[in-house]
Amino acid sequence: MTKALTTSVVLAALLQLSPNVVRTADPTMRGLKASDFPRTVRVTDTVYTYEDFHSGTEKFTTTDMFVVTTDGVLVADGQGSPDATKGLVDAIRKVTDKPIRYVVICSDHGDHTAGNASFPPGVQDLIHPTSKAVLDKQSAAHAGSADAWKLPASATLVFDRHTIAVGGEEFQVLFLGRAHTGGDLSVYLPKQRIVFMSETFLNRVFPAMRSAYPTDWLGALTKAEQMNADIYIPGHGFTEAGAVSREELRNYHKALQSVMAEATRLYKAGVAVDDAIKLANFGEYASWTLAGSQGPVAIRKVYEELSGELK
Repeated sequence: MTKALTTSVVLAALLQLSPNVVRTADPTMRGLKASDFPRTVRVTDTVYTYEDFHSGTEKFTTTDMFVVTTDGVLVADGQGSPDATKGLVDAIRKVTDKPIRYVVICSDHGDHTAGNASFPPGVQDLIHPTSKAVLDKQSAAHAGSADAWKLPASATLVFDRHTIAVGGEEFQVLFLGRAHTGGDLSVYLPKQRIVFMSETFLNRVFPAMRSAYPTDWLGALTKAEQMNADIYIPGHGFTEAGAVSREELRNYHKALQSVMAEATRLYKAGVAVDDAIKLANFGEYASWTLAGSQGPVAIRKVYEELSGELK
């Protein structure tokens, strides 16, 4: 049975799914206050996103998806701490009393996994083998800490595609290729034509490349666009209505292409990487969230790829 959501949460969420929203990841520019978060956004009758602030000086959201079916809930990604992920679990309980049955670990980065200990025991995890290796290594390094979380041995490995059915809803867990990490997964709901892309799609957030594979990332975005879904949900930045989400995915693709092109121009001109960081001109993307901190990282990563050091 679905529990009643508070009217303020539902209305605040639905108002943000307007085609007239300000195109930004900055909540203040979007007309939102810190007190508006965390929040649950109703995308359809059964699909929701949960947006909470990413840690750091620049405020933007880490975004998760959860889908309510007659036989349980599937969650895609968590938050960056046990308390923050407990907030996600509590938000799900306000929507439904159905149990969380599956958790898809779409990104292995800590801002999406560091709170996974707060998911209920007995959930079935799905993860790409590359991400599993990353988390297993991190778990071993932090063994014994209060918030240590170890990925269960029973986790389902998704190499390319894994389909599950829950309560009449089909979920396709997809590896579209290396992107923001080496093991990025997306979750596609074919009946509703919705794709949760996690960190393969950062809505109006500058392409962050600390552990990225730039050229492969472009390929993953192309595959996602070729799916012609109705709604694309990012792993960072706001949840958008259908047409806006499709436009923003294309804008993100263009941003990644542009950043890579600028770094490539400087590399081919023989500019040393430290000088390239100072000289890089990212144009309109210099105003995107995290451009100041992630621009230098992007230059270094593209140089690494162009030199053949990135494997």
